[in-house]
Amino acid sequence: MKKLLLVSLLAIFTSYNMLSQETENTKEKDYSSSVSSINAIITNLYAVISGEKAQERDWEHFKFLFHPSAKLIPAGKTPEGKIAARHLSPQDYIKTSGAWLVENGFFEVEINREVQEFGNIAHVFSTYQAYRSAGETEPFMRGINSIQLLNDGERWWILNVYWTQENESNPIPKQYLPRG
Repeated sequence: MKKLLLVSLLAIFTSYNMLSQETENTKEKDYSSSVSSINAIITNLYAVISGEKAQERDWEHFKFLFHPSAKLIPAGKTPEGKIAARHLSPQDYIKTSGAWLVENGFFEVEINREVQEFGNIAHVFSTYQAYRSAGETEPFMRGINSIQLLNDGERWWILNVYWTQENESNPIPKQYLPRG
């Protein structure tokens, strides 16, 4: 009887331990607060891609911000000097830029925001500066993110992030820079 009880307790403990480990491995982080408002989703967009050199990014959090059909659209000059745009899914962005962000360090900081909202849609014109480390004071790049958002009644989704960098022939207009 003691042996049967011991075997039963061992089986229960092993099952509980396996279930606990499985639950821990499959437990998703709760990112719901990061999509509760326009401010929250924009703040989290910048935070999730930013980090020091060798600092891994939370790509699950990044993907959580985007609608399943979302696109990231960088625009700029091709090597031939023509203006063009590329269309990337969030997963494509991770594949093409993820390693570079970690290898080089990258902090994108919003310096101005213009929001237009109507019903369940919003457009955010977000001016940014980029640094390779949090301690830097001079940005190596500036530009504007045009971010289209949808609120489905439960949360905000990023539908598109369409951006271009500032350059000598295309400086950021004063109206999109911080006032004061």
